Amino acid sequence: MKNKNSILENYILSIDQGTSGTKAIIFNTHGEVVTKATEPLKSHYPETGFVEQDPEEIYRNVLAAVEKCYSEFRQQFPEDNHKILSCGISNQRETFVVWDGEGKPLHQAVVWQCKRSNEICTQLQERQLEDTISSKTGLIIDPYFSATKVVWLYQNHKNFRNAVDNKDAFFGTIDTWLLFRLTKGKKYYTDHTNASRTLFYNIYDLKWDAELLEAFELKNLQLPEVKSSASHYGASDFGGVFNTPLPITGMIGDSHAAFFGEECYKENMAKATLGTGSSILWNAGEKPISNNDKIMTTIGWSTSKEVSYAYEGIIVSAGSTLEWLKNQMNTFSADSKIEIMAQGLSSNEGVYIIPAFSGMGAPYWEKNWKASIHGLTFGTTKEHLVRAGLESIAYQIKDVINAIEKEKGVSLKELKVDGGMTGNRFLLQYLSNVLGKNVVNIGISDVSAYGAALISGLGAGLWKEIDSLPRMKPENRKVFQPKSKKNVDKSYKVWKQLLEHKYY
Repeated sequence: MKNKNSILENYILSIDQGTSGTKAIIFNTHGEVVTKATEPLKSHYPETGFVEQDPEEIYRNVLAAVEKCYSEFRQQFPEDNHKILSCGISNQRETFVVWDGEGKPLHQAVVWQCKRSNEICTQLQERQLEDTISSKTGLIIDPYFSATKVVWLYQNHKNFRNAVDNKDAFFGTIDTWLLFRLTKGKKYYTDHTNASRTLFYNIYDLKWDAELLEAFELKNLQLPEVKSSASHYGASDFGGVFNTPLPITGMIGDSHAAFFGEECYKENMAKATLGTGSSILWNAGEKPISNNDKIMTTIGWSTSKEVSYAYEGIIVSAGSTLEWLKNQMNTFSADSKIEIMAQGLSSNEGVYIIPAFSGMGAPYWEKNWKASIHGLTFGTTKEHLVRAGLESIAYQIKDVINAIEKEKGVSLKELKVDGGMTGNRFLLQYLSNVLGKNVVNIGISDVSAYGAALISGLGAGLWKEIDSLPRMKPENRKVFQPKSKKNVDKSYKVWKQLLEHKYY
């Protein structure tokens, strides 16, 4: 009989590189968190509407998180039979770096939140490129996506322009930049999900689109090879953390990783990530083409055997609305007070916040709208404002779900939710009431990292099929069922009227 301690135990390292920091998490093969480390990351705001990060700091941030996480793992499991099998990376989408042939960044990383390319978007729309771009990429012309900001750099920085024209400018979303640095410049790849967020990639032909690059005047920009999310991308010792280079077998955008981690494997399953903003992804099956120009189509995830598509609605301001109420309006001092304040009111008494702080996302896509508050009286309190902020998140999600349901001709059965705001029970119950559907939290806080780990396991051959992946335990699910539908329908109707009359 073999000694139990001699049995090889495999684990997966997952790196979730986000806007505010990096999480490094080691999962076992049951999908359970073993060790976790977090490193905060700074953003820089050189001008109004500009958001940047230091590419080298992003890389160092990842190394620090991995070193801390692996050190804790080795303290817990010093025996050699506890092996890290592979690594998966999820990353903040749309944020990009461009570097030269020597690997030196030509500019700071431009973050997805950056609005510097508003005028570029207007120019592209005036050239009537919207339909062409949408039909190829599934997206719309908006500063949210990478290409318009690359065009801005090309037009405004001579050195950047010269590098592009001389074919010495290498573009990469954060996954590609990290892979390039982690492999000491040997590997230059991205995956389908990240490529699909750039406005450069034809999601139906599965290739970089020469016509679009020509239209952007970026035909000489170097672009990475695109692989399935679950693939062998290379190997790294992560700055000497590992004695033997660790295979990197999964790369995927963070919202897509959450989509996969939420087990939205089949058509007409959907999830919403509740964070600073919100991304709603709905499994759309094979190669859908949206007839609704306000709902985008993207690649949800991919393996060597299939490419799964999704409809997406992006909400620009979700948790950020509450942050504004806390930091600018001093309506509360700690996040733990939000739920109590909202639940203390029997109704919101007609107070609404239209959270267009950075314009409105799906399904409106109005980048020039401004935020506004409606229904104020002398009796309005801080509690009303907090509740209005929470309700605005639920209303925006309903707007997106309604638009996709209309496009698909199918009613959503339930909505899975993840992200930092899922701890707020008032929000999840109100969202269920507004949708008239069950809202389900599967019970894992780091679902993007979890999804990246699953993708990596598929890429490493640990699991052969999606059906063989570990599933979240049913007892960990928190299900919110709809209540009090009548009053909520009336409140949502007023929300729609405010937006239709553009009182912003």
